Amino acid sequence: MSDDVTLTPAQIVAELDRYIVGQERAKRAVAVALRNRWRRQNLPPELRDEVAPKNIIMIGPTGVGKTEVARRLAKLAQAPFLKVEASKYTEIGYVGRDVESMIRDLTELAVNMVKAEMTARVAERAAELAEERLLDLLLPRPPRHEPFSSGSLEEVAPDASRETTKEKLRAQLRAGRLDERMVELEVQQQTLPTIEVLSGQGLEEMGIHLKDMLSNLMPTRTKQRRVRVAEARRLLVQEEAQKLVDMEEVVAQAIRRAENSGIVFLDELDKIAGREAGHGPDVSREGVQRDLLPIVEGSAVTTKYGVVRTDHILFIAAGAFHVAKPADLIPELQGRFPIRVELDPLTREDFVRILTEPRNALLRQYTELLGTERVGLRFAPEAVEAIAEIAMKVNASTENIGARRLYTIMEKLLEEVSFNAPDMPGKDLTIDAGYVHARLGDITRDQDLSRYIL
Repeated sequence: MSDDVTLTPAQIVAELDRYIVGQERAKRAVAVALRNRWRRQNLPPELRDEVAPKNIIMIGPTGVGKTEVARRLAKLAQAPFLKVEASKYTEIGYVGRDVESMIRDLTELAVNMVKAEMTARVAERAAELAEERLLDLLLPRPPRHEPFSSGSLEEVAPDASRETTKEKLRAQLRAGRLDERMVELEVQQQTLPTIEVLSGQGLEEMGIHLKDMLSNLMPTRTKQRRVRVAEARRLLVQEEAQKLVDMEEVVAQAIRRAENSGIVFLDELDKIAGREAGHGPDVSREGVQRDLLPIVEGSAVTTKYGVVRTDHILFIAAGAFHVAKPADLIPELQGRFPIRVELDPLTREDFVRILTEPRNALLRQYTELLGTERVGLRFAPEAVEAIAEIAMKVNASTENIGARRLYTIMEKLLEEVSFNAPDMPGKDLTIDAGYVHARLGDITRDQDLSRYIL
């Protein structure tokens, strides 16, 4: 957790409530886990390393908010967040993709996050330096003893000084009057040989590391490009920002953040649960569990940025656990997930709240989207109830995909309005229960049709 993010568990739950409906137990569990990180940072150094993270298993069907709770928590904590599916590690051969790759991906995300933060801090200075370079391109130095002038500045006298000409040019540049003018720009390029990577455990990562090694060995070449001033300014700002950002400090901060604040969301954990002896997929499943164990317990993973320790990374696992149960995991892995929380199935009232209450509520999204076409959209309360009722019925009669069902229903409901919106600016539309039943009634009555459309 960042030093300036010191929310109490109650405040964390209140923030999550702004985006996620219900699931109070899950919110409280992740809030306590996040607060424990802050508590650990304030312990004496000799005890700090001994406190293990309070890893969590979320149990519940798809579409009830497991991923969203973890994702919003990471955003709240300004922490690197990675979602992976446990089942993907069983896809190729005995064990699929190298399990350590999740830590490499998390570290990459942390580096990008810290680099973006540092780039934002130097953005103003980078813009100033880029402007100076751009002015030098627009106003090259003339031979000695010749007057300074610019063909693009009619108001500058032929015998004007370079500084006077440059300031006039700066004013035009900032006003955007030179954006369409073409300039010659030197762009740095690095040509790397194509690397063919065979599929298999660890080979993908080996190919990535090989490219990184070659990128350090291959010389950087410059290439002349003819671009518009607006594009040249963007490229020069990026180049100057890269020069101002200390990448060694970025990497050092990123590794610290990944180790102490990183969150890995391990989805579909129930797909690898199972300890049956024998042949077939069960062998692969237990193999993945045993490969996951050292990562969750705490180990050192080599990345292209250095060694990253996983001792204090927070792991939030999730799964439906309809067939397998958390008790079917190997005992060592079970012990590393001390917090178990069951998420509630969504009710019709939950669907109504999901449609209307969160800051990113679906109805608000569609209203704002059509508002860009100057089409006013309003949903009557009975229409919201009808949409929630249809979502419940379709989930009950086909596959229960939870709140995700609302997306398919809303798309089908507003398909015609979205298509015709550009042709009716200034028009106000009210979606009532009659319109909802007219658009979706036949589909919901035909179970076979609803399987394919909703």
